[in-house]
Amino acid sequence: MALDAPHARPSGPPGADGPPFEGDEVLPCGRLLSQVWERARDTAADPHTASCLYCREAVEGLTALTEATRALCATEDTSALRALTERVMDVVRAEVRLGRLLPLADPERDLLIAESAAAKVLRRAADTVPGARAAACRLRPEGEGADVRVTLTLAAALDRPLPDRVRQVRRSVLHSARHDLGLAVTAVDITVTGVLEPEQPPEPGPVTGGGA
Repeated sequence: MALDAPHARPSGPPGADGPPFEGDEVLPCGRLLSQVWERARDTAADPHTASCLYCREAVEGLTALTEATRALCATEDTSALRALTERVMDVVRAEVRLGRLLPLADPERDLLIAESAAAKVLRRAADTVPGARAAACRLRPEGEGADVRVTLTLAAALDRPLPDRVRQVRRSVLHSARHDLGLAVTAVDITVTGVLEPEQPPEPGPVTGGGA
């Protein structure tokens, strides 16, 4: 399970239909992480959790974290405690660095790509448009298939109409997502957050005369 941001657990379990606690994560399927965890601990089977990839991944990740926490609390060996702590932190650091795992639109293979890797490729695609520089790129799944929505922030020069440049960036990002990565991108939301100086054309070199 990818960890987008650290969220503290509430002091008490929220009800399935109660208000979310501050910072609760909403999974791509629309359910709150806290509600998924509470329902997974109930004895009654939940059909949605059983069939939802995102809920199952969340439950597996929280189960592993719970078991590691219990092991930490139970051990009295200082060296073993330190080693176990380092293993848990290595997993957490790797999850934060990679971001969520996104499905590729390949019906014949079950392929995933880390959000950080895909975002790097799409930022580079945006940068190929003259007068545009990508600042941040986020990707999130839509629905329960392989569809992905891209959110991009960038700085742009104003030497040409801004809507035209944004459309060109969107086309470049969509092309790269489809042909370089194999992502099924449904939309590219672009926000311009900065202004660039227009690129200056190179100055012509000195003109040399012909023969005498």
